[in-house]
Amino acid sequence: MNAIDNISKEEYKEVVEIWEASVRATHDFLKEEDIEYFKPLILNTYLDAVELKCIRNNDRKIVGFLGVADQNLEMLFIDPDFRGKGIGKALLNYSIHKLNVRKVDVNEQNEQAVGFYKHFGFEVIKRSDLDSSGKPFPTLHMELKKNYLQERG
Repeated sequence: MNAIDNISKEEYKEVVEIWEASVRATHDFLKEEDIEYFKPLILNTYLDAVELKCIRNNDRKIVGFLGVADQNLEMLFIDPDFRGKGIGKALLNYSIHKLNVRKVDVNEQNEQAVGFYKHFGFEVIKRSDLDSSGKPFPTLHMELKKNYLQERG
């Protein structure tokens, strides 16, 4: 496991299922109607707007994925059954070193994610009261510390 792979359009439904399971496990501030609002947007719009990469299990099933656009980590979601197994770390490191990611926006209420990104060298540079859809979910705009790559080699 932990080899980074591409995602085909035929797998988008599987990706959205992982997104939904991950969101339900980590975004307890979202209501059911919020999840239902975002689901079709992710399937029909957001996935096509990013470079998608994933990690698969031994059965070739996607267990975590990321999406990157313009040096920004737009999405990073892990199947809840595979959390804590280094998949998020592997995807994040790949995004930094191979896709040149330098920024990520995180829901402020998703404290696990905020802590995760801080642990890997991101710092908060700005805060917005609304998310990118204009919904009332405060967002932290984080950037990779300038010296992070030199420190980590």
